[in-house]
Amino acid sequence: MTIHSIPMPDLGEGIAEVELVDWHVKPGDQVAEDQILCDVMTDKAAVEIPSSIAGRVVELGGPVGQMFAVGSVLIRIEGDSVAAANMPAPAIAASPPGVAAQLVGDEPETPAATAPVAPQQQARALASPAVKQRARGLGIDLASLRGSGPDGRVEHADIDAVLTAGVRTSGSATDGTREVKLIGLRRAIARKMQESKRHIPHYTYVEEVDVTELVALRDELNAQHGATRGELSPLAFVIRAVVRAVAAYPQVNARFDDGAEVLTQFDAVHLGVATQTEAGLMVPVLRQAQTLDLWACAAAITRLAASARSGKATRDELTGSTLTVTSLGKLGGIVSTPVINRPEVAIVGVNRIVARPMVLDGAVQVRQMMNLSSSFDHRVVDGAVAAAYIQQVRRLLEHPALLFVD
Repeated sequence: MTIHSIPMPDLGEGIAEVELVDWHVKPGDQVAEDQILCDVMTDKAAVEIPSSIAGRVVELGGPVGQMFAVGSVLIRIEGDSVAAANMPAPAIAASPPGVAAQLVGDEPETPAATAPVAPQQQARALASPAVKQRARGLGIDLASLRGSGPDGRVEHADIDAVLTAGVRTSGSATDGTREVKLIGLRRAIARKMQESKRHIPHYTYVEEVDVTELVALRDELNAQHGATRGELSPLAFVIRAVVRAVAAYPQVNARFDDGAEVLTQFDAVHLGVATQTEAGLMVPVLRQAQTLDLWACAAAITRLAASARSGKATRDELTGSTLTVTSLGKLGGIVSTPVINRPEVAIVGVNRIVARPMVLDGAVQVRQMMNLSSSFDHRVVDGAVAAAYIQQVRRLLEHPALLFVD
């Protein structure tokens, strides 16, 4: 038997390092080939790393929260040297998610008494990555919970039950504190937001939009076609307006390379749709959004949001956006200052729809009003261009028939 060093595989897209967010094994465990060893987090998504060989886990490469460079030792497994010799050579091209880590080298077998062994970990709790990340953030040990899901799987409801049980029924003085280490998606979000604000001079422009006609049209279309084609949300109309307005203002559908000082404008609109999940904010991508009608757009939004919230979104679904829309729905407030999804140069923020008295044709009327709070990279998008773009979006939303006119 030989001890094999299993490296962190190349996940592609120029990723140089990843963060370890969960171990599925511990020293002493027997693992099968293709068994999942751990979950890692890139700057976009969680990826499961399977074992390339069968054998006994000798040593873990580091604790949860540690950053691993591509090619560094992830884990050491004692296995059959013959099986290892028959494995393919280390991958040169990027490996897609889920591809087994490749063998980088063998080490002489080390006696058990002197082998470096990582600290023992508790038995793995059966739970989704989103549930695990939420539990870590709250300081809850999943191994101590009896899950209510299939096969004892811990669900969000089980965490809610723990939190509810800890709520005080009457007020009392307390000076307790807790430290929550940012790991996984939460740390990736923090870093991305910090980098965006550090590098991009944000310019925020707010405009109010009368969506009374749009709401009436949405209600009529849902009444006629909702049962057969699906329900339309206001966001589907906003996205169509945002995408159609790009044709006149291609400057906002772009990415800016700070180092090379090159602005790349795109013909296709790959629209990021900011989505809140239990694990944090994710931005699944609506590819070729300019080709989608209202119903296709609505269906795609629903599918991508469900994929992100369930923790099943792929790297392809979370990368490559050229422009982003963000909305908190009914929690959208009156005004916001959204942070640009770097290296993009614009983000359109959608605030909630509220009924307000407005003066129309000299008379006060109750209208359905919504604000657009949008941010732009002032290095490459002038204020006049940003304002004109949002005015075009406003025009399309206030006269929704124009959304269907080529």
